[in-house]
Amino acid sequence: MTKFVELLIQGVSLGFIYALIALGFVVIYRATEVVNFAHGSLLLLGGYVVAVNSQRFGFALALVFGIGAAAVAALIIEVVLVRKLRGRDANSLAILTIGVDIILLTELTRRIGSQVLSTDAPWGSNLYKIAGFTVPQSRVAAIVVAIVLLAAFFAASKYTSWGVATRAAAEDSEAAALMGIRLGRVSTMSWVIAGVLAAVAAVFLVSFPTPGLTNTTGLIAFRAFPAAILGGLDSTTGALVGGIVVGLAETMTSGYEDKLPFLGGGFGSVMPYIVMIAVLLWRPSGLFGTKDIARV
Repeated sequence: MTKFVELLIQGVSLGFIYALIALGFVVIYRATEVVNFAHGSLLLLGGYVVAVNSQRFGFALALVFGIGAAAVAALIIEVVLVRKLRGRDANSLAILTIGVDIILLTELTRRIGSQVLSTDAPWGSNLYKIAGFTVPQSRVAAIVVAIVLLAAFFAASKYTSWGVATRAAAEDSEAAALMGIRLGRVSTMSWVIAGVLAAVAAVFLVSFPTPGLTNTTGLIAFRAFPAAILGGLDSTTGALVGGIVVGLAETMTSGYEDKLPFLGGGFGSVMPYIVMIAVLLWRPSGLFGTKDIARV
């Protein structure tokens, strides 16, 4: 029972981290209908900048640098590439982000090499012992920070002019443009927010019990992609629910892997994609996604 509760807490905390990453996918897709496959590289960039600056400037300032680097990189992608090709086929833009991902990932891999970098986060490898259960402080911090950021995002989406404009653009971009909404500004802000979320998620993704940041961290982040898909690519609520579902599925499978020897080792990393496929077979638009209706 103790193991189950500890895995449950760790699964939920990992789910919140995945929710932050998945929300980055969703925010960009709602604003531009582009699936940003460079999101993993933005996450790796943010985490890398935090790691290389934390010892010199301290964690707090390094985190600001990391968030700024990911946000600026996302802004450059939107302004230089996506904005120039606005109106083109969404699949072409998605392929373009794959090219950007390869370029960023290649450079970051060259810089990181075989190193395992630490962000020197203040919680380190400390543990909380509550009612007989042991939980890493990093996971508790991840839950708290993720809840604050998600609550701030949902409030901004509902009450700010950017949020109203984003919802209008997601509903009908042509009608929104005719009503005077600047789609370019909506798109730019969405990409910046996605970069910020990616950098914050990176810090928790590479914290204890994870050994640290490596050149494969960006690929690990793509386990959050099934969270965005199964929740619905156009649903912010779906990103949250999908993240928690995927986090629990991965953690529980890895935790009880010794009792399921027929699955083989490392099956926990595959489980998010199995859950995604199972949900899509039942509901192709995702749990909270909008169904496409075509009149014949």
